Amino acid sequence: MTASTPPDDRDTAGQEPAAQAGSAPSTPSAPDAEPAPAAARVPRRAIALAAGIAAVLLVAGIVPRLDARRAQAAQVSVQHELIVSTLTPTRAPATQELLLPGSVTPWADAAIYSRTSGYVQNWYVDIGAHVKSGQLLAQIDTPELDAQLQQAHADEATAQANYQFADSTAQRWQTMLQTQSVSQQDTNAKTSDAAAKLATLQAARANVARLSELVGYQKVSAPFDGVITVRNVQVGALVTAGGTPGLATLPGELFHIEQTDRLRVYADVPQDDASLVTPGTSVWLTTQQYPGRHFPATVARDSQAIDPVSRTLHVEVDVDNRDGALMPGAYAQVHFALATATPALELPVSTLLFRPNGVTVAVVDAQNKVQLREVTIGRDFGTYVEIATGLAATDRVINNPGDAIANGQTVKVAATAPAAGA
Repeated sequence: MTASTPPDDRDTAGQEPAAQAGSAPSTPSAPDAEPAPAAARVPRRAIALAAGIAAVLLVAGIVPRLDARRAQAAQVSVQHELIVSTLTPTRAPATQELLLPGSVTPWADAAIYSRTSGYVQNWYVDIGAHVKSGQLLAQIDTPELDAQLQQAHADEATAQANYQFADSTAQRWQTMLQTQSVSQQDTNAKTSDAAAKLATLQAARANVARLSELVGYQKVSAPFDGVITVRNVQVGALVTAGGTPGLATLPGELFHIEQTDRLRVYADVPQDDASLVTPGTSVWLTTQQYPGRHFPATVARDSQAIDPVSRTLHVEVDVDNRDGALMPGAYAQVHFALATATPALELPVSTLLFRPNGVTVAVVDAQNKVQLREVTIGRDFGTYVEIATGLAATDRVINNPGDAIANGQTVKVAATAPAAGA
């Protein structure tokens, strides 16, 4: 029994070290348990930092959108009332210039033919020569015509002798009839024979006059003062009467003469302006050959009818050309100063709206509301037009209106100015 006591002591002693040895690892575990709260705080800071960054990014994305929405709302508020600029119509000019092409023609133009058949004996003028009325241009030799004239004179003499004899016989028979020496029938026969002889004499005289006239055409003369523009005649060339072809390769025209000291210019005026062209209308000509020079002219006459094909009025303008500056056949520009007694209002073309129902303008009333008015266009000045009807002088007309503008729409007038005018 005494022997068992030590082992118990050893066991006890052994357990104590074991207990101590077992308690040794528990002793350092106490310090490991205290860092646990610090490790938990590290993820919380990361989460807070991430949340802050997300909030900053969210604010950075939302604020510009809010600003854009506020700007858009302000812009929509501003555009709710359309801002327009208006013009007040002005009086159209009383005179408008109408420019038309013109054809310059001579005052008189004649082709000279031979009135008798024969050979050209001589010619005295050439192209470009200024001639006077009655001046000799050429001489034609007509031997056959001269022989015919001589024969006609002989026939006239025969007819004269026959008539004298028949007349004296008729007078004697009239005397004898008074004494009943001859019958009435024989006397009437003698009187009729004398009358027939008189008719034959008159025919012979007429033939002599005709041939004498043809002989006078041996001398070709100028019918009026002018310029020779064509000469188709040569010495010895055969010409025939009546203008029939007689020259080798020419249509029978000997000379062509034009009167150029005064010219006729023809222009076709459109139907819209035809009523404004009168004999008192101011008109002048311009040509490319003389830049800056105006040739005064006058409206002489017109056709008094509208051409149904071109819808124009044919007008003749006369111009003095004694200096010879203008040439017949040239192209000229005719300027008409068209005057109207009652000019209407005018507007720039930028104020016009072309709607299906016609030309329209947008007018702003006293309440700044739009009124669409149909107007009638009168004269056209290019960038400006005359408004014949549908507009008053006090109206405020919108300049450059949009196609979407509507009747009754409220607008804001930025400025009002008078139209500059054509």
